[in-house]
Amino acid sequence: MPSHETDVPTPAEPIDPDVDLTNAAQRRELRRSHYGVLLVIALGGAIGAVARFGAAQAWPTPPAAFPWTTLLVNAAGCLVIGVFLVTVTEVFAARPLLRPFFGTGVLGGFTTFSTYCVDIERLFHAGRAGTALGYLSATLVAALAAVTVGAWSTRRILAKRSAS
Repeated sequence: MPSHETDVPTPAEPIDPDVDLTNAAQRRELRRSHYGVLLVIALGGAIGAVARFGAAQAWPTPPAAFPWTTLLVNAAGCLVIGVFLVTVTEVFAARPLLRPFFGTGVLGGFTTFSTYCVDIERLFHAGRAGTALGYLSATLVAALAAVTVGAWSTRRILAKRSAS
């Protein structure tokens, strides 16, 4: 039974915090099938994962070596995420499937924080705990710096364009 007089149904599963359940149109949207979104995420993820695999094949990491390729892939992906999110949220209204396809799919498949964790474990078990800790820290700093630089640079470029 609804908890208040607007007859908003109590959701059975988590709801996107951007959804206003008091808005009838947004409630109807929740009932629509999300298979299209899942499909574009899967397609984007496949593209991103193939690109990441290509980078790993082009620049392989020898055993017990510092995993530069994974660090650079993650930093590059975070840089693009910063640029992309500013562009689709502040410049133009993106098509509904663009963010799931590119942001979640392509960039989610390209960046590889699971490999990052495996690399840390591999370095640790190879007796290189200091390198593992350095890699853990370097990736965190590089990823945060890259997304910040991407967003900041995009905003600066857009501000210069709108001023001229």
